Amino acid sequence: MPMQLRLQFQQNEVADEVAAVTAVVRPILEGLLYGLKREVAADAGGYQAIRLRSLPRLYRAGDRDCGICFEYAVHDALNRREPTVLERVHHAVRMCNVPGNEPSSILFGLEKTGALNLVDTAMGRLTDESRLLAGNRGQPAKLKRHIDSIASAFRRTAARNALPESISGIWKADLFVGYTDSDRWIGTTVKINPAQLEGARGLRVGIVPARGGRDDLILRDDARNLIVCPLPHDHSFMQVFYQGWGVVQQFVAADAQIPREVALPNPVDRQVARYLFERREHPVVDVLEALVPLSQPELLRTEEQNPVLVSRREEAHDVETGAVVAPLPRAVAVDRH
Repeated sequence: MPMQLRLQFQQNEVADEVAAVTAVVRPILEGLLYGLKREVAADAGGYQAIRLRSLPRLYRAGDRDCGICFEYAVHDALNRREPTVLERVHHAVRMCNVPGNEPSSILFGLEKTGALNLVDTAMGRLTDESRLLAGNRGQPAKLKRHIDSIASAFRRTAARNALPESISGIWKADLFVGYTDSDRWIGTTVKINPAQLEGARGLRVGIVPARGGRDDLILRDDARNLIVCPLPHDHSFMQVFYQGWGVVQQFVAADAQIPREVALPNPVDRQVARYLFERREHPVVDVLEALVPLSQPELLRTEEQNPVLVSRREEAHDVETGAVVAPLPRAVAVDRH
């Protein structure tokens, strides 16, 4: 396999830390909103009507909340082209031989209480020609045709027998990741706890946080039959995610008021909490939209090249480098006079 060089050109100046935390707070809030039980949301007028100030009183903390919000955050990061996530997941999907150039993500985690909305969203994003690449020989399954069956398989064991054998475990997917231009997708599982990562027929990629003290290489796990894609922590996506998670948890604990300084000692975190406080009277869905301009999407532009390499050794190598990421700084005009 020829080595591929990916050059990342900085399109905009790096935003301050506030913008990065704000960007990840949005999907965390969305995860908490749609994690509410349907009857609770209905009593409050529906998901679209719930005000931010009401969220702390409706929300009941659970052990899986952080994991659900992590799925929303990864999905959001892919669709807003967060480079620290997009580059790694793009490489993992390429290892599955998925064609295409316009990456995208469809949220499909059926354990969430808003599952019906998620199924409707998936149906709207897919076309009649959307194909699910399961890594098997033969014609790939048409994904849209099986969406309802996949949802039924999550709820009823008997319904799983109706799925094609090649994708009989696809009901465990959290995301469908792929490319809109080729309309080819793969089942992806997202776990905040790497120990809970498991494979299934139809799943191709597993996204997890990188474990402390270990490398973050994207590797093929033959035991799980997955491409495992760890997301780095220090000065990267996972650090910002946990920082945003802390802001939201403290804001909720403070009943949608600005938390005390001891709760959020970092000025950056307090500023993001202030953004939320100033919008507490508005529906959460409107707050999510209002926070978009305060983040910084598409910081990098990526170009791919195939460099010519001259080998200085004749013996075979055990490890092959498939890609090199080369970040390049934003061009700055210099007065030479």
